[in-house]
Amino acid sequence: MASPARTLPAAELLPLIEEAAGRIYSLVEETPLAALPGDARVPDAVRVYAKLETRQRTGSFKLRGATNKLMSLGPRIAAAGVVASSTGNHGLGVAAAAQFLGVPAEVFVCAGVARAKLDRMRAYGARIRVVGDDPLSAELAARDAAAQSGRSYVSPYNDAHVIAGQGTIGLELVRQLPQLDAVFIATGGGGLISGVGAYLRQHAPQAEIIGCWPANSAVLYHSLLAGRIYDAPESATLSESTAGGVEADSITFDLCREVMHRASLVSEQDILGAMRWGHARGWPMEGASGTAWAAFFNEAPRWAGRSVVVLNCGGNPSPAIAALLETRTPA
Repeated sequence: MASPARTLPAAELLPLIEEAAGRIYSLVEETPLAALPGDARVPDAVRVYAKLETRQRTGSFKLRGATNKLMSLGPRIAAAGVVASSTGNHGLGVAAAAQFLGVPAEVFVCAGVARAKLDRMRAYGARIRVVGDDPLSAELAARDAAAQSGRSYVSPYNDAHVIAGQGTIGLELVRQLPQLDAVFIATGGGGLISGVGAYLRQHAPQAEIIGCWPANSAVLYHSLLAGRIYDAPESATLSESTAGGVEADSITFDLCREVMHRASLVSEQDILGAMRWGHARGWPMEGASGTAWAAFFNEAPRWAGRSVVVLNCGGNPSPAIAALLETRTPA
């Protein structure tokens, strides 16, 4: 039976987000907003912008949360090292932040993680441990290793400092686009939408926060509908980095209920179409970014006369999915 989620009100995240903004920019970039030029998919009256988290040195927003978490550790705790489990972007973020701060890092991965991603983590100095054939096996092994060795486990989403790091995107959006009317955010474990949504709810209350999921894999979405976290059925999706279950005690459960206005579920065909659209325009785009764009494209006319942001949250597709983007160029 799933245990109840821990509670962290969005208001308690706000000072943590401000604190994160005061320290992470020695490594993290304030990413730009790129206005979308005329496009057949978007009515002329819609002002839509991409928040280019692909510009981070690891190619993903995950660098923000990892950096803030590691910077929040005291010197003695940091010196002991950190442990993470990941299928790619979170591991890259932890490895890059650890190298920058001189903190030993070990990342547990399952056998299916692409060699190219492992090589990038190693290039940042992280030790890689391959455990099992699925992400859950790697996560359980990582948590056990952290507990046995006295090191800190860095969760990809179930941690207030990680969420606060992601929330600095919201702080930037308020500064970059004061008249923001909506933001589309790909959602997996909920760390990104929890942090961004918490900040925008307070500082841009007019903005609609839209959580975007692939219909094939929307565990947190179905858990929110059910009122409890559970292992909702899922199948393969192009949105690799949002796939998988949610920790039974995740603080993101109540945060998502508090900050998200509504959800949008999209098909694999629409995700692939959005990814190919971005690829044709020279924007690195993985499935999670494609999910957010697909959700926006499905309702673009609704936003006539208003300003919308779509988070390009990551640009690191696996080699197999990257190959799909080369097979056809959209008209």
